[in-house]
Amino acid sequence: METTYRDAIAELESILRALETDTVDVDELTARVQRSASLIRLCKQKLRTAEDAIDRVFENLDQEEELPEPEPEAPTPAPAARRQPRAPRETGGGLLF
Repeated sequence: METTYRDAIAELESILRALETDTVDVDELTARVQRSASLIRLCKQKLRTAEDAIDRVFENLDQEEELPEPEPEAPTPAPAARRQPRAPRETGGGLLF
């Protein structure tokens, strides 16, 4: 089972308390220091992984905000019709307008 960040911190605190109270003999000191270094590396790696994941989330949010929302297309108004002058109509005897 993988050690969680919380478990690693708890173990580091336990090692620190033991070192502060001088209950660790010299022979055990090396092993505890090595274990502490391993736990610190694990915690750093977990923090970097979490930071990268959070950065990706915010980058995705920023990209979504940068994309303009598609605006609904308004109907294009038809160009104003120009009135064409009427050609005079001819009728039997003359021109009518």
